Amino acid sequence: MVRVGFIGAGVVGTALAVRLKEKGYPVVAIASRTTESAEKLAEAVIGCQVYDKKQSVADIADLVFVTTPDDDVQEVVAELNWRPGQSVIHCSGVDSLDVLQKAKADGAYVGGFHPLQSFASATNAIENLPGSTFALEAEEPLLDTLKGMSHALEGNHVALGLGDKALYHAAAVIACNYTVTLMKMATDLWKTFGVSTEEATKALLPLLRGTINNIENVGLPNCLTGPIARGDIGTVLKHLEAMEEKAPEIVETYRDLGLQTIPIALNKGKIDVARAEELRLTFAESQTKEHLEVL
Repeated sequence: MVRVGFIGAGVVGTALAVRLKEKGYPVVAIASRTTESAEKLAEAVIGCQVYDKKQSVADIADLVFVTTPDDDVQEVVAELNWRPGQSVIHCSGVDSLDVLQKAKADGAYVGGFHPLQSFASATNAIENLPGSTFALEAEEPLLDTLKGMSHALEGNHVALGLGDKALYHAAAVIACNYTVTLMKMATDLWKTFGVSTEEATKALLPLLRGTINNIENVGLPNCLTGPIARGDIGTVLKHLEAMEEKAPEIVETYRDLGLQTIPIALNKGKIDVARAEELRLTFAESQTKEHLEVL
């Protein structure tokens, strides 16, 4: 089996090294910006040797993960010498294979291997990595190797083509990061009636978990619930009126999300085209009213 090395001992690099070693991949070399972080990773991966120079990892390993911060990947790859037949892989969510151009020019196979997962810490990353979907960019034979790694990590994979990476990553940001933003907005609304962020989060989390469960088990568009799914214009108007009075900074986002939700409700089949248009006009009239008030 190919010898695996890592350049960069951050959260993603640590999680991949630990889990790949558990699955039988020989993780043999690590170099990082600080010796401390490299040694910490090596302690968790038996048989992994710490090297002071990044070039040493490139010289020893057959397959090298460059798991530095995204902005540093291209520079790190460009300053090293690679060999024909070697594999060089980055784990950036948004960068394509162009950042590995130097390795490709040296004759190495190049690829992308991005875990579609949220990692808040190294411990959290090690725990969450198995079962994730991995976005792959590579040509054969490396593509087949990366598919094997994703399966070994008990995950699925999606193969991306040229130009796909930015929209793939934007989708991840919407699903992951903006869920945090929406929870912040929701807990801020609870503050208007005297409930702390911590208490509101505790109260809303079961609702969020139930929604995720519905998405998984019922699927889009049938998992949609709430006033727009029912065509309940009166409730929407009450929401808008209350927010305009007590949380005007949220009105625009609520309105935009509502407009994006109408087609989902229509596809679910619980409202007809006429009701969907009434909902759209409700949000549009709210926007016009807000604009006039600003003037």
